[in-house]
This record gives sequence, C-alpha cells and structure tokens, in this order.
Amino acid sequence: MIHVDGAQGSGSGTIVRCAVGLAALLGEELHLTNIRARRDKPGLRPQHLKAIEAIAEMCQGRLDGGEVGSAEIAFRPGKRLAGGNYGWDIGTAGSTTMLAMTVLPAACFAPKATGFTISGGLFQDFAPSAYHMQHVLLPTLGRMGVRAELKIIRPGYVPRGGGIIEVRINPTQGKLQPLSLREWGKLAKIEGIALSSHLRQRKVSQRMAQTCGEALRAQGYDVQIEVLYEDTALQAGAALALWARSDTGCLIGADRAGQPGRSSEEIGSYVARSLLEDLATGATVDRYLADQLILYAALAEGTSEYRIPRVTEHVETNLWLVRSILGAEAELGEDLMLRIRGIGYHGRR
Repeated sequence: MIHVDGAQGSGSGTIVRCAVGLAALLGEELHLTNIRARRDKPGLRPQHLKAIEAIAEMCQGRLDGGEVGSAEIAFRPGKRLAGGNYGWDIGTAGSTTMLAMTVLPAACFAPKATGFTISGGLFQDFAPSAYHMQHVLLPTLGRMGVRAELKIIRPGYVPRGGGIIEVRINPTQGKLQPLSLREWGKLAKIEGIALSSHLRQRKVSQRMAQTCGEALRAQGYDVQIEVLYEDTALQAGAALALWARSDTGCLIGADRAGQPGRSSEEIGSYVARSLLEDLATGATVDRYLADQLILYAALAEGTSEYRIPRVTEHVETNLWLVRSILGAEAELGEDLMLRIRGIGYHGRR
C-alpha cells in the first residue's frame, strides 16, 4: 500500500490528484491522510472528490472515506484501466481542468481511446485555465507522445460553474518519451484569447486585449489576441490567456480570470506582466507548466530536461511525490535546469 501524508509540501489538492492518479497507474492501494491540511478549508472539496470518483470509475476501483470534508481516504484501484466515454459533473464551479489533469495519465495508458465530458468551472483563480491546458500543456505533452485534445463547449465561471469541456485521448504508443527543452531560442510569436460572456456592451474582451497588447508592445513584443464575446455561459464572466512560442518549440503561457471588482485593465496588465516575467528568466516552460510536467517526466523512459522560471511549492511537492511513489530521481541545478530520470512506465493492460 502507498501511504501519503497530505500535509507535506504544499498541503494542497495537488497531492490528492497526483497520488490517486499514480495509484491507479500502478494498481496499488493508496492510504491518504491529512488531506489539504494546509488549506483554509481542509479536507476534500467537491472537485477533489469528483476527481477521485472519476479515477475510480476508469479503473473499476473502490473509494473508502469519500465525502466532502474527509481528511483521510483509502483508494483501491481495480485490476485494469478502461478506456471509453465518460461524463462527470462537478456540481459547482470547481475546476474542470483539474479533474481532467487527474484522469489524463490513466487515459494515456488505457487500452483504447478515452473521451470525457466534464461540467464545472473553466476559468478561476488557483486552477489551470482551460486555454492554458488547450494551448500550452497538451501541445507540450504531445512532444512526449501524449495524444490528447481539449475542446471548450461552454465557458463556466465562479460561482455558478456550468462550463463544459470535452477531452479526447488516444492511447500512448509504447512508453512516454523524455522531454528535452534545454534552450528557449528565439521568440517566434505571441498569441492569445480575450473572452467574455454577457459583457459585450462593456467591451470587456476588447479592453482586456487592448491593455495587454499595449503593455507587451511597450516592451518591444508583437502580439495577436483574438477578441471573443459569447452568451451561452450561465453567468457573466471573463478570461484572458496568452501563450508565447519559441523557434525551439517551447511554450510559455499566462492567464487570468475575471471576478467582481477586478477590472478589464487590471486583468490585461496582470497577464502581460506574468508573461514578461517568465520570458525574462530564460526559462523553457512557464511557472505552471513547470510542475504540471513532472509526473509525465517521471513516467517517461529516459531523462527529461527543462529550465523552470522559479521554484514553487507545487514543483517541490510534485518532485517529492514522484520520488516517494515512483522512485523517480530528479535534480535541480543552480541555473534552474530541472532533470528528471523517468522510470519507463509501460502500462498495466
């Protein structure tokens, strides 16, 4: 049995999602304690519980202690991973992308194609933007052999949620390949999307794009931001995302969700500043991709290398998890080049 203390590292839901996902891949029982012990509302929240239930459904597993607020669970994976089509509704504005990232590793090693439709929030603070997953994470994982696509069906915001994404994953052919992103190279282009729902009259998308674009151009960068307005979301909301691509194929993203009291101009300035900060470090991934890639690098065959812009709690926590559960070794140089020696996982079909 795998034992994980959820109070370690960031003490966040990241530990829950990664630990459960790895247990499903390995086919080993998991005992998880002190869940989200360092958060304002400790224990399982609805989005974490739904993510565990989704993994259990995919591997015909069993969950004991699975209730909102639970500080301890026992997760027992079934004998095999199953592909096919699934649908999950978080029931709140909880992050659909977090749920998708929980089940994605298992889907990569399922014996057949997997598709899932998830309803909840798509754009909020402290969770990956659907645009970042669509335009930064999944293309980068594609270099490792992950064949996945995300489609946004309907935006969803805090507090009502109701957004919908569809994700399609084809089985990985053999083992994941190591990722080599040693040099940023030269900037090829910067693109982005400024989205708002039920806010056309206030020109929210246009204002976000204009402020962001002006900030980037003032620093000598050209940018193309698509301005989108839509009225299918359950409530008014907004999101802005950018991604920069280099001639070596590196991707660095930045994003920000709207919320009451946060102006379009504040969102535009924040996203521009975040992108410029990461670009200035010479990193080959952004501050979010830095920790999101760790699990896949640990599963790959060979050594992955990429330069991170900063050391975050999530980076430290994910490195601790893959060492503890998989035995994958990693080293972080003074130049913030992260090297992870993968275990060459090949599935348990």
